[in-house]
Amino acid sequence: MTLDWISPAERLQSLPPYVFARLDELKARAREQGLDLIDLGMGNPDGPAPQPVIDAAIAALQNPANHGYPPFEGTANFRRAITSWYRRCYDVDLDPDSEALPLLGSKEGLTHLALAYLNPGDLVLVPSPAYPVHFRGPIIAGAKLHNLILKPENDWLIDISAIPEDVARTAKILYFNYPSNPTGATAPREFFEEIVAFARKYEILLVHDLCYAELAFDGYQPTSLLEIPGAKDIGVEFHTMSKTYNMAGWRVGFVVGNRHIIQGLRTLKTNLDYGIFAVLQTAAETALELPDSYVQEVQQRYRRRRDFMIDGLAALGWNIPKTKATMYLWVPCPPGMGSTDFALNVLQQTGVVLTPGNAFGPGGEGYVRISLIAECDRLGEALQRFKQAGIRYQTEALVSASD
Repeated sequence: MTLDWISPAERLQSLPPYVFARLDELKARAREQGLDLIDLGMGNPDGPAPQPVIDAAIAALQNPANHGYPPFEGTANFRRAITSWYRRCYDVDLDPDSEALPLLGSKEGLTHLALAYLNPGDLVLVPSPAYPVHFRGPIIAGAKLHNLILKPENDWLIDISAIPEDVARTAKILYFNYPSNPTGATAPREFFEEIVAFARKYEILLVHDLCYAELAFDGYQPTSLLEIPGAKDIGVEFHTMSKTYNMAGWRVGFVVGNRHIIQGLRTLKTNLDYGIFAVLQTAAETALELPDSYVQEVQQRYRRRRDFMIDGLAALGWNIPKTKATMYLWVPCPPGMGSTDFALNVLQQTGVVLTPGNAFGPGGEGYVRISLIAECDRLGEALQRFKQAGIRYQTEALVSASD
C-alpha cells in the first residue's frame, strides 16, 4: 500500500537539500567496490573516550538507581560539574539549578531552542557558512533567515556594522560560533564585546555555540560569551562532550546562560524526551574534571595534524593559514570548481571524503572542509592520493562527477 495521500509537513519540505546525503550514497557505493576510504568529512573524532570516562561509565552501570528515568533537568552532580568547569575555565559564576541544562548533544538543544523561541515568520540572523543546525533549526521552526555572509578578508568574522538597521530591529535571535565550524576562525574578546552591545541595543537573543572551546593552539584561549559583562542578560552558550573528549556517540552536551531562556528550553524538552541516561551524565562529570594535561594532549594531537596537512597541501599549491582552533581546515576549491563537484571528484578519484562548503550554507560555496580526524600516516596517504590523481590548487578543471 502506498501512502500517496500523505506528505511530509511543510517544515520538512522547506529544508534545503542535504549535501551529506549524496556523499553518503557515493561512500556506500565506493565501499561496495572495495575502495579504501579515508573519511575526512564528518567532524567525528577518532579514538575512544578517555579511560577514566569509560571506567566511570562502567562503575555507574553497576548502580541499579541509574537504570530508571533520569531527572528532566539532568542530575545535580552533572549540573554542578558544568558550572564548576565554567568557573575554572572562564571565571564565570552560574547557578547549577537554573542556569545550566544538560542536553542529548548540543545539536538537539540548538534545534529545540529554535522550536522553543521562534514563531513562523520570525527573523533570525545566521552567519554563512555555519554549522548546519544553526540555520536548519530555525527553518524547521518556520523562521525566516537573514544570512550574514562571512568573508576571508574579514577573517571570517561577522561584520556587525553591515547589518541593516531594519533587519537588526526585526531580528529575534542571532546564532554564532567561535571558534568556527567550518572555517576554524577565531574571534577576539573585542568582537564578543561588540556583539553583546549590538544584541542589547536591538534586544536580540544571542545563541553562541562554544563547541570547540578546548581545541585551541599556539597559545590562543577562546572567549566564552558569558565572560562579557551583560551577556547573560541576553544570551546562552552551548557546549558538547563530543569533540574534546571523543564522546560523539555518547550524545551529551549542555547549555548555560540566561535562566529564562533555559527554562523555556527545559519546558519544551520535558514534553519531548526524558533526558540523558544517568550513566552518561556521570561519565561526562568525569570528563569535565580531567586534568589539564589531558586537554593539552588533545591540543597537541590536533595541532600536529594541522601542521602536517597544511604543509602537505602547500606542496600541492594551496596556501592555507594556520587556524588557531578546531579540528578543521577550510580549503578553497581549485579555480573554476564548485564545492560539490570538487568534493565528489576527490571522492571518486582518490577515495578521500571531504565536506563540500555549500553544506554549510551559501557562504561556504567555493570551499571544502577537511576534518583532521585521522593520524598523520593516513593524512599522508590522502595527500599522496591527491598527488597521484593530479589534484592541485592550480587545477582548473576536473572531470565532472558522474551521476
